[in-house]
Amino acid sequence: MENLTYRRCLTIAGSDPSGGAGIQADLKTFSALGCYGMSAIVAVVDENTVGVTGVHPVPVGFVEGQIRSCLDDIGADAVKIGMLHSAELIEAVRRTLDDYQSLTDIVLDPVMVATSGDALLEADAVGALREVLIPRARVITPNIPEAEMLLGRRIDGQADLPAFARALSAACGGVSVFLKAGHLSDARLIDVFFNAESDDMLFLESERLPTVNTHGTGCTLSSALAAMLARGASLNDAARGAKDYISEAIAAGAKYRIGHGHGPVQHFCRWWS
Repeated sequence: MENLTYRRCLTIAGSDPSGGAGIQADLKTFSALGCYGMSAIVAVVDENTVGVTGVHPVPVGFVEGQIRSCLDDIGADAVKIGMLHSAELIEAVRRTLDDYQSLTDIVLDPVMVATSGDALLEADAVGALREVLIPRARVITPNIPEAEMLLGRRIDGQADLPAFARALSAACGGVSVFLKAGHLSDARLIDVFFNAESDDMLFLESERLPTVNTHGTGCTLSSALAAMLARGASLNDAARGAKDYISEAIAAGAKYRIGHGHGPVQHFCRWWS
């Protein structure tokens, strides 16, 4: 019998019981893009499409154990890191990943605030994220408020994004930056991707849709980028592929009504409707 192998992706993030963001969105995305998904859950989050009610952290040592259990047995071709709520946890994840130096395709989504506006990161953890963990990543995928918090500067408009992405990369150890433009009000949505390895700047444009179904878009985008890297795509092609996928998922999800707040995207838009 032929022995096939999976493309393997590990997500390190919090859970979302409503299924639209966090671990649940990551695993759906990995599956939709042809990867075998694994998870290390850092917190059980009480949330739905309306907002976050509470966050119950998983003990840090137990998070480390989940990561090692996956990597020591199954291994991973790429890792996606999402919500890490404390400096202690951020330092523990970095310490653990440092034992797997061959694992370089790490995509970090610096989750700080939920779509509903609820804070998901402790105030003293921003510095640890910037100085301790981001330099271990290959790509980060901040939205505009997250990028502003990481760099301590404001973004005034679309024209600022390329220079801001370069500056953020330089401030964070030379990481590549996928800077999302969703919080701007321009008619067209143009994300920028700064490839720090080749000095390329990509402008990734899509239609801005009038929909409230944006819950988990950041989780989904970063997971898609990780899945593309796990499947062997170049950094630029992974950025383009992730942008195409999230654009399709948002467009397909806009047709549905689910929940009373910000509904999810349609992660399996390429498979069923």
